[in-house]
Amino acid sequence: MHARNYRPVRGQAYTRKKYAKGFPPPKIVKFTMGNTKATFEYEASLIALKRAQIRHSALEAARIATNRILNDELIEEYFMKIRPYPHIILRENKMIFGAHADRLQQGMRRSFGTAIGTAARVKASQILITVKVNENGLEAAKRSLKRGSSKLPIPCSISVKKIESLKAPDKPETET
Repeated sequence: MHARNYRPVRGQAYTRKKYAKGFPPPKIVKFTMGNTKATFEYEASLIALKRAQIRHSALEAARIATNRILNDELIEEYFMKIRPYPHIILRENKMIFGAHADRLQQGMRRSFGTAIGTAARVKASQILITVKVNENGLEAAKRSLKRGSSKLPIPCSISVKKIESLKAPDKPETET
């Protein structure tokens, strides 16, 4: 089956792993990469422009493409996080085509299908990948997110914002 058959969001989410036996686990190895303890100045985000389902293999390809540029140029001076988790189970009712196929298949009788993978349901304007960097790594972050968006089946946009520091302002001391 082609991946485009699973892209549109149709029907209810099928997530009951209790009933689906033998489905493959998501291919995504890590959801967070880089330096998790440092504080950064800027946050670049990859934002979905359409509602769709993204297969786990596409999310992993986007992760690898994004992380490769960041790791080469910034070494450990970044933090990257994959936001959606592929929990929708995809099924396929395999049909055989060709000579003598009519003797082997049952058509739509018992057509529940076997689990072939997982996907993440994404809404429009949902954040897919977040990259936190300092000012010197901002261009590398934009380039890496652009490369990662080319691996996804939907159009995406990149937004950059400055992270506000969480320091509390100095309070004047009051005498009692």
